[in-house]
Amino acid sequence: MMKIVIADDHAIVRSGFAMILNFQPDMEVVGTAADGIEAYTMVAKHGPDILLMDLSMPPGESGLIATGKIKEDYPDTRILILTMHDDEEYLFHVLRNGASGYVLKNAPDEELLLAIRTIHEGGTYIHPKLATSLVREFVKTNTSADSEDVYEVLSRRELEILPLVAKGYSNKDVAEKLFISVKTVEAHKAKIMEKLNLKSRPELVEYALRKKILDF
Repeated sequence: MMKIVIADDHAIVRSGFAMILNFQPDMEVVGTAADGIEAYTMVAKHGPDILLMDLSMPPGESGLIATGKIKEDYPDTRILILTMHDDEEYLFHVLRNGASGYVLKNAPDEELLLAIRTIHEGGTYIHPKLATSLVREFVKTNTSADSEDVYEVLSRRELEILPLVAKGYSNKDVAEKLFISVKTVEAHKAKIMEKLNLKSRPELVEYALRKKILDF
């Protein structure tokens, strides 16, 4: 019997998935969570075989951030990412951060069940239409900034802004937290991306996780 935890910020989605999974003879939902912090707590408490993780949850508690932390501390739990968005940009990063699969929320029930059973048996499941994107992203060269010492590359203010941006806070939220203007945040953020040779927020999140300067 597979033990499963469901993490999604919508209660009706959690209930719907739980109903589908509990109906299966080889699956049991042992816990649910509304954000990344709760997901971590549920995994620590139940030690599930599978964690269904929504990719987009509230700022500071996103599925991308939680995936890296959970996989590091509980490597035996296999993580299946659930999302409404067939976002090619995020796919490669969630897999590199420890996820074993990536399924769209609008996929048929049969595909979700197949994905769960596939990763439970040690495989990786990727929605077919996203497989080509994964290969294309994989062959890209890594950023040259990855070998740099982040504490030497970035200024003190940039080091304050980086984890907040990676966690998903808006420019306005960051400005309010640090008591600076939105324009100042935008300027620092652009400088961070330039210095680290990063092209997107998923790359920034992955960088912050690798450098261990991001927690949740």
